[in-house]
Amino acid sequence: MADHDEREVLERIRGGLVYSESEAAFLAPRRRTDLVFEYNRTPPGEDARRRALLRGIFGSVGERTVLNPPFHAAFGSNVHIGDDFFGNANISFVDDVEIRIGDGVMIAPNVTLATTGHPVHPERRVDLARFSEPIVIEDRVWIGANAVVLPGVRIGHGSVIGAGSVVSRDVPAMVVAVGVPCAVVRPVTDADLKTRTAHA
Repeated sequence: MADHDEREVLERIRGGLVYSESEAAFLAPRRRTDLVFEYNRTPPGEDARRRALLRGIFGSVGERTVLNPPFHAAFGSNVHIGDDFFGNANISFVDDVEIRIGDGVMIAPNVTLATTGHPVHPERRVDLARFSEPIVIEDRVWIGANAVVLPGVRIGHGSVIGAGSVVSRDVPAMVVAVGVPCAVVRPVTDADLKTRTAHA
């Protein structure tokens, strides 16, 4: 594909418009699937090796990062993770475009962060045609088990996403949001500082 064609495809991708697998083939060298495979086979005690692999897989990774294997990534290189991240097993990063995760984020098992979807009409899904929009997870968010975050979503600072939720639209800061589709049920308040303590 000529350089000008690549630029045109990149503009479509950035604009959230439909593009095909063949059109995006020039992006294949950005995939880190071999390194992801290697990471998922590392013994539990090889912290330094895991750390080095994460630096090779992700676009950027902060300090004190824990990511329990296995995990999956379409590219890996489009994922950016801040400091003090904890990710439990079986997280799927569908990172055809950027996933940006802030500091102090916790993600439970079996969560999918999907930047990519597909057109509704079957004639438009030929050649794995798709569209992609970035995901942003701000600082100190907690995402519960089996949640799915869909393309273009931003989750605000300090919010909690309940287990099993499907997050199809932005979630503001400092709220608890749950359900299918995910909806805000209440704010996070100072009362939450006292729950599940010996003196609650």
